[in-house]
Amino acid sequence: MSNFALGRRAFIAAVAALGLAGPAAAGGHQVVESIHFLIPGGAGGGWDGTARGTGEALTGAGLVGSASYENMSGGGGGKAIGFMIENADSQHGTLMVNSTPIVIRSLTGVFPHNFRDLTLVAGTIGDYAAIVVDANSDLNNMADLVAAYDADPAGTAIGGGSVPGGMDHLVAAMVMEAAGKDALNVKYIPYDAGGKAMAALLSGEIKALSTGFSEAVALAQAGEVKIIGVTADERVAAMDSAMTMKEQGIDTSFVNWRGFFAAPGLPADKLAMYQDALEKMYETEEWEAVRARNGWVNIHNSGDDFQAFLENQEQVIGDLMKKLGFL
Repeated sequence: MSNFALGRRAFIAAVAALGLAGPAAAGGHQVVESIHFLIPGGAGGGWDGTARGTGEALTGAGLVGSASYENMSGGGGGKAIGFMIENADSQHGTLMVNSTPIVIRSLTGVFPHNFRDLTLVAGTIGDYAAIVVDANSDLNNMADLVAAYDADPAGTAIGGGSVPGGMDHLVAAMVMEAAGKDALNVKYIPYDAGGKAMAALLSGEIKALSTGFSEAVALAQAGEVKIIGVTADERVAAMDSAMTMKEQGIDTSFVNWRGFFAAPGLPADKLAMYQDALEKMYETEEWEAVRARNGWVNIHNSGDDFQAFLENQEQVIGDLMKKLGFL
């Protein structure tokens, strides 16, 4: 946190030098006057929900005066990234939401830019991944799944809701690789809808399903699945009966983070204001209401910590994608 503290001190000094301390203080605890959220996908998706939920909490808590939203789909998120870079000087009031795909899609060349071309503001939330089996399955943990795979690799398929080389596939491959198996040999079957994947679990077409943890919790609470492993470092409160991969001797963790980026060349005082507003947001009732409603996990990586986190994820995902032949 020392990096952040220095940033704040520099910001406070800059505010004092500009003589802005008076009006800012007069507005109570408002930190930023307004934020325009740029959303790289359509309404109703994960990016959209994250941006609108964050804006709702920030304005509701009085940390930000007003928030506006713009959906800009295209190019797997690339259109919005390009827009931020090409119009950098006029976008100082804009925060763009993004998540793990900014790493995956820049590695595969879906778009020409990567996170280094933007100003990193903060990672804010995450959704861990989980491996689940049908509620009536005779598999009860990861050791059972690995044993089934050893006995019959071709008959132990893992399904997911993303294309080959997408997130669900990469998580399944990462987990099996960490369990000492060759990720290349793991049979992965993609489904374009959760209902179809559940039907495949019931019919035995797949033995397990790779999915987001919040989705897995909802399915488990409905009595449809058992969660046999979570990619978190420690058990997650939303379902603390679900064992982590690490507890089961599989040394891997993964989180589908979501966070915010600003235009390249954003002035340091502006960046400090955004980071200050987001850090204070976690302490508010308004944020807790939004977070709980969406089943998100608080994962706060600001500034340099965010950079280190993204570089590590890029390395891990890149190595795995090369092994699987996607790079």
